[in-house]
Amino acid sequence: MMTRVKTKAEIAAMREAGRQLATVLQYTKQNIEAGMSTKQVANIAAAKLQSLGGKPAFLGYYGFPDVICISVNDEVVHGIPSEKKIINNGDIVSLDFGVQINGMITDAAISFVVGQNTNSSKQKLVDTTEASLIAAIEKIRDGVKVGTIAHAVEEVLSKQKYGIVRDLVGHGVGHQLHEEPNIPNYGRPNTGMPLRAGMTIAVEPMATMQDYKVYTDDDGWTIKTVDGSVAAHFEHTILITEKGAEILTAL
Repeated sequence: MMTRVKTKAEIAAMREAGRQLATVLQYTKQNIEAGMSTKQVANIAAAKLQSLGGKPAFLGYYGFPDVICISVNDEVVHGIPSEKKIINNGDIVSLDFGVQINGMITDAAISFVVGQNTNSSKQKLVDTTEASLIAAIEKIRDGVKVGTIAHAVEEVLSKQKYGIVRDLVGHGVGHQLHEEPNIPNYGRPNTGMPLRAGMTIAVEPMATMQDYKVYTDDDGWTIKTVDGSVAAHFEHTILITEKGAEILTAL
């Protein structure tokens, strides 16, 4: 399904879904402690969303078994919460979450280093990946082409010689969790499909400390780096406007 211009009612629903999503992500981040399992963290997110009245967009999506994806260190995305997966001080944790309100969906992700930050290289990876998302959002406005957004991400990450994951991309979002067009994290400016005001997209840079190659773990979901290097992941759902972009998943 190609993403399409949303109605005022659809945008209002996505604004509320985005507000709830941002609230849950920040609340969950603030309540993570070393020694917790990723399942405990997922339970925090589920309870907070329930208190807000939203519906989790990921639960049951193509059989995904939980409300949130929690990926640690060399896990890039789609980590399944588990009682056996323990978060340690200094781990990079990525939370990827989706919320549905009145049939409309938002999607966002954050990464952070847990606990006392003693590893400046991990923090730099996290900060640079977030900066690449911000750079991409600054390019978004009515008529922007997909390649321009993609190149903005690539430009920031390439300067630090980070691996830019090729096999996973941003996407349209709204009526479905994943809509066309795909929005890669590398590309050439002024190429690809032009995007119009009223469309909604998810931009999501994924960067690794070293090589960009990834594979799917035996659980069928978790995407990990081939070389074992750590990864970071940021994502926002964006409403394209006439003159710029409205971040729907920011508080």
